[in-house]
Amino acid sequence: MITIYHNPRCSKSRDTLALLEKIGLKPRVVEYLKTPPSAEELRSILKLLGAAPKDIVRKKDAADAGINPDKLTDEKLIAAMVKTPAIIERPIVVAGTKAALGRPPENVLKIL
Repeated sequence: MITIYHNPRCSKSRDTLALLEKIGLKPRVVEYLKTPPSAEELRSILKLLGAAPKDIVRKKDAADAGINPDKLTDEKLIAAMVKTPAIIERPIVVAGTKAALGRPPENVLKIL
């Protein structure tokens, strides 16, 4: 099962989804702005990415939301991401026990 945490308004997210479909994959699409991942899901995704919460924060969007990732603990930052999913970097593709950011979209090919 392949899942893409997707924002249809984002060109990189659209390009990554198109790349997956072009190679014959039909990922489960989670529009994370409508259905944000839970704190537990985010922890799991971060573990698969081998990343810290601040590594997947969109800095400008966080600043616009009044969130400073450098001043929050990991748990508080995860809570902020659940509450304000627009600050989560996109797209994120999860394939089994691996995950990758689709920036650039070709990044996700490494985990397939």
